[in-house]
Amino acid sequence: MEPVQNTGNENLKGIAKGVLISICTTIIACLIFAVILTYTNISEDTITPVIIMITAISIFIGSTIGNAKIQKNGLVNGAGVGFIYIIAIYLISSIINGHFTLNIASIIMIVLSIVFGILGGIIAVNKK
Repeated sequence: MEPVQNTGNENLKGIAKGVLISICTTIIACLIFAVILTYTNISEDTITPVIIMITAISIFIGSTIGNAKIQKNGLVNGAGVGFIYIIAIYLISSIINGHFTLNIASIIMIVLSIVFGILGGIIAVNKK
């Protein structure tokens, strides 16, 4: 069996694909959640935990799909997907809100994003 050679270009394509899939998944899931909140009696206290779950699942899905064709470095590529995703979301939300703040919740989201990206990347590389 020959060693697997991944070019940097393939890795970048996989990361970009993973980030785009993650963002699309997040948008769709948030729209569904918004409709559920609008038409049911679910408390608004559920918003933060649900957003955290949506983010983690979206990154996991994006990282898994984005790294499916890459046969090594799933850990690094998955972390890249999680990190780039959360930085993009952070920048977009900070621009919309008009201020850039970094608090403990932001740090937790960054760590969770990287962890779920890593998990997705590892699973993608080891799938057969």
